[in-house]
Amino acid sequence: MSQGVTAPFARHAMAYVLAGGRGSRLMELTDWRAKPAVYFGGKSRIIDFALSNALNSGIRRIAVATQYKAHSLIRHLQRGWNFFRPERNESFDILPASQRVSDDMWYRGTADAVYQNIDIIESYDPKFIVLLAGDHVYKMDYEKMLQQHVEQGADVTVGCLEVDRSEAHAFGVMHVDTADVIKSFLEKPSDPPAMPGKPDKSLASMGIYVFDTKFLLDELRRDAADPNSSHDFGKDIIPYIVKHGKAVAHHFDKSCRRSSSEATSYWRDVGTVDAYWSANIDLTDIVPQLDLYDREWPIWTYGEITPPAKFVHDKDGRRGEAVSSLVSGGCIISGASLRHTLLFTGVRVHSYSHVEGAVILPYADIARSCRLKNVVVDAEVKLPPGLVVGEDPELDAKRFRRTDNGICLITRAMIEKLDQ
Repeated sequence: MSQGVTAPFARHAMAYVLAGGRGSRLMELTDWRAKPAVYFGGKSRIIDFALSNALNSGIRRIAVATQYKAHSLIRHLQRGWNFFRPERNESFDILPASQRVSDDMWYRGTADAVYQNIDIIESYDPKFIVLLAGDHVYKMDYEKMLQQHVEQGADVTVGCLEVDRSEAHAFGVMHVDTADVIKSFLEKPSDPPAMPGKPDKSLASMGIYVFDTKFLLDELRRDAADPNSSHDFGKDIIPYIVKHGKAVAHHFDKSCRRSSSEATSYWRDVGTVDAYWSANIDLTDIVPQLDLYDREWPIWTYGEITPPAKFVHDKDGRRGEAVSSLVSGGCIISGASLRHTLLFTGVRVHSYSHVEGAVILPYADIARSCRLKNVVVDAEVKLPPGLVVGEDPELDAKRFRRTDNGICLITRAMIEKLDQ
């Protein structure tokens, strides 16, 4: 396997990012954008983490398969990821579901989203495919996973997280032997198998796979011809290889990129409103678990041209200030106070407003005398003067999307209904 290919293996690889999913548990945040296009961390989109990992790992051929309400995602990719140069053997392809195989066939599953673009993959002739989900937040060096794949002669190498066995029922779980060869793949099992030597831990799939390209394409053609398949990697492709080939687990700890300030391996599926709010607010900690300031492993994104953030007014009760908060470019804090809050680009917060525990997406406008606590405000939403959220749970639940943990999601449509 992989004869004649020398390290670094990332130079012989294509990263193929699956970014077509809606992410319906994010509720109204994904009404008009796919989950990978949801904003994260003040400047980025969720997909920027998988793409940055690929770029920082040395991969220079990247493809992104899109499907659900993809315009926002495609626009972001065109603006922020258009620096690849074909004359340097680099490429960046956006692959919307475009009925390439059949006039009436969109992407039917994750495996089909690769199968329908086999001709494009073959035109670049990569030796390896690094298959990625576009909707997780983490930092990882894929070169180390590629090295393990080649050294062990695997048919597929599966990126895995150690999770508490009590929580593993929410994942695809690997049952492995002491050499990390996968003996069975169980999708959301009621009784997850334990790791060898760690009875309270299970190995959960991260949705990251490494294949030799030729092997993968042969498997995709076999799967496409199977009328009983759902054409999904987790449900069909990986279990088949586990049974008929050699599938090996790769532990995330071996390739997770951590700065000196990051104590643990960080991976988040920000797939619910609560998880999304929590992961963003965690960034306001003095030493957050995820270090966005690590210059050795930058998170690349579309860098919008904006003026610096501005804080104005200096009177008691009307002082522009922010404590334990992240404030992006183009924001104006005009006589308002922020605490444990993350503002994306271009947010305006007007006088006498008090904001705490808020994730406020780009170009939202918080009018005078608002009091907000534990909220997510969608992009370009204009909150009316005097709005109070986070103090009356019953009233909040009638007007906005309120989670069981008390986080309120506020969208433009919800604000418009207040005026009716």
